[in-house]
Amino acid sequence: MHRPSRIGITDIDDINRVFSDAFTDRYRRDGLVGVRVPRLNPAIWRYALEGAGTGAMLWRDERGQVMAFNVAHCSGREGWMGPLAVRTDRQGFGLGQVVVMSAVKWLQSRSASTIGLETMPRTVDNIGFYSRLGFLPGHLTVTAVGDVRPRVATDIPFVRLSNLSRTHQEELIAGCRARLDQSAPGYDFSRELMLTEELGVGDTIVLEQGGIRGFALWHHAALVEARPPEELRLLKLFADSRETLDSLLAVLEVCATEVALGRIAVRAQTRFRDAYTLLVQRGYRVRWTDLRMTLEGYDSLTLPQGEVLFSNWEI
Repeated sequence: MHRPSRIGITDIDDINRVFSDAFTDRYRRDGLVGVRVPRLNPAIWRYALEGAGTGAMLWRDERGQVMAFNVAHCSGREGWMGPLAVRTDRQGFGLGQVVVMSAVKWLQSRSASTIGLETMPRTVDNIGFYSRLGFLPGHLTVTAVGDVRPRVATDIPFVRLSNLSRTHQEELIAGCRARLDQSAPGYDFSRELMLTEELGVGDTIVLEQGGIRGFALWHHAALVEARPPEELRLLKLFADSRETLDSLLAVLEVCATEVALGRIAVRAQTRFRDAYTLLVQRGYRVRWTDLRMTLEGYDSLTLPQGEVLFSNWEI
């Protein structure tokens, strides 16, 4: 088996095609006939690939065509992989195991204390496959969607990363990293925050009151290729309390309004039960669920009581 190469920007069209075909076939085998998984926005692929660095791995066949890929991400000590896909005609020959374990080794080499992935709960084949490789099923990640209220406004003071000079942006990102490290040692979303700003696909909001109380990284760029933006998508969120989380959600409504979006999508990890309850109380509706699986011995996240950390393991 050939060793992987790094996915480049010029490979986006090829991996987009493999991604769409493989996931469409997966839905078909799960009984969802007629569902066609669309290709993703190249700008979102670029965000994922540049954030992953050498963790974005590509395998080619004897003709030089893409036959598999895996995008492994390491945010400090938090490691996860996805999306990953094997071309439909190459499935069932052991390539999938190579793809997953190559990402595991890459994350281990970077001293990740969390190594995981997400898959659909109904896809028992995938759950069994990952389980044989040492991954254990955990809690759900629930995609919850909330409508933005008409004429929304808030008097909650917040800082928007895009409004700052580059020097002040770096200072604020360093502050977010330091605050997160107090609660989740080694976790670091600095790269994602800065990339989002540089690529213009979203923004970060920060709540400060005697120090950083919470922050939220969101994207407004369209997720699907050749479609307009549909919703504001939350990717990373830290809140030191339920009250701070409530304030962040209120500010996100303001941000959504400013970019002319009427919905907010939050991928909420149900290990934070109070946070999930708050979403339900605010009128959020469940749209999708994913099962989070972590490699045995690599699920070290423990936050102080009442704090929340939503970290999206998809692009």
